[in-house]
Amino acid sequence: MEKQKRRASPTRARLEKMAVVLFRPRLAENIGAAARAMCNMGLSRLIVVQPQDLDRQRMAMMATGTAEHLLEKMLVQDDLAAALAPFEYIVGTTARLGGVRLEYHTPREMAGKLVEVSQHNEVALLFGPENFGLTNDELPFCHALVHIPTGDCSSLNLAQAVMVMAYEIFTAASDKSHFVPRLANSRELESMYAMLQETLVRINFISHQNPEHWMFNVRRLFARHGLRAREAQVIKGICRQIDWYVGKRLEEMGGKE
Repeated sequence: MEKQKRRASPTRARLEKMAVVLFRPRLAENIGAAARAMCNMGLSRLIVVQPQDLDRQRMAMMATGTAEHLLEKMLVQDDLAAALAPFEYIVGTTARLGGVRLEYHTPREMAGKLVEVSQHNEVALLFGPENFGLTNDELPFCHALVHIPTGDCSSLNLAQAVMVMAYEIFTAASDKSHFVPRLANSRELESMYAMLQETLVRINFISHQNPEHWMFNVRRLFARHGLRAREAQVIKGICRQIDWYVGKRLEEMGGKE
């Protein structure tokens, strides 16, 4: 008798490779409540950047005893770029839409993607301050944006937003495995983008005034497909060659840009 084929086990998100990053949280209570939400859903890595209040007692009161260990190993950092540097995939949360925030996912859509991405990549879930969220200055770090749909009362507490994302990730599973390789981390990407911006400005592909604005489209293009570390190095190599060629041509023309 032919043996019954075993059904492939679902690929689940690797929660240990995911971190919640709270940027400029204002209230210690919200940090504690976010830690409790994370603990409920199996997330254990909490990073806070430029917090306004780190009152341990108020944080612990909201975290309760079950999540207090997350506060004990919580990382506190002063610089967002440094905090995000080790991560290959960064998801920003936003309540506001429009402008440069045209492309976004629901938490459930993003959770499905993170099941695959987390197999070989470090993932950061980035949340902005309680009063106004992430600004356009922080968006360039993000590979993707998540918008949580709401009813007439559109304002979510920070810990509530963390819980929604954590719940969707915890329950997300795929019945087929799709390989996602190790992507370039934020440090590698920011180095590449800086060189690429300088090169594109030099050859007048993007405006000399406010080039960061024009780079949003370039960032969105690469973020959509994902770059490996080696591919980021290739792009930097292309930039160096373009700079060399432009310099050589300028030298032949008398050294004037």
